[in-house]
Amino acid sequence: MPGSFVTVACPDCENEQTLFEKAATDVACAVCGHTLARPTGGKADIEGEVTDVVEAR
Repeated sequence: MPGSFVTVACPDCENEQTLFEKAATDVACAVCGHTLARPTGGKADIEGEVTDVVEAR
């Protein structure tokens, strides 16, 4: 099953950022630099609140 993109609200600055749920590298917030996702070999460990899921067609 392919992954989806998710929109995550940063717990520090509340910036919303869209990222791949199976991220292969650390994903940092574009505004404050807080780590939003860490790779785990499958679905990433996401820090912050997932506010939306964008599924591929």
